[in-house]
Amino acid sequence: MRDILWTRHSRYKLREHALSESRVRRVLNSPDRVERGIAEGTVAMMRKEKAIKREYEIWVMVVDKGRDRLVVSAWRYPGTTRPGEPLPREILMEMESALDLP
Repeated sequence: MRDILWTRHSRYKLREHALSESRVRRVLNSPDRVERGIAEGTVAMMRKEKAIKREYEIWVMVVDKGRDRLVVSAWRYPGTTRPGEPLPREILMEMESALDLP
């Protein structure tokens, strides 16, 4: 069992996208798709969810460091993506700014 650590950016994103830690843990424990993340050394995991009138995806970007799993970011994507499809430019820019750590 890996210990899950959260960045300040990921906590901010949870609030922004109305996601709970337990929902993000569900994505980590049983993702529908796993891809290489946009940042070096990251992994992106996705799980499809359905609301009454629409489908959306929950994405979580993580970095594995030994026994720890660091959640870098999480977001809700409206609609569905195809495997290997690049992320929207807004999300890419947010990720790059979040990963510019000193």
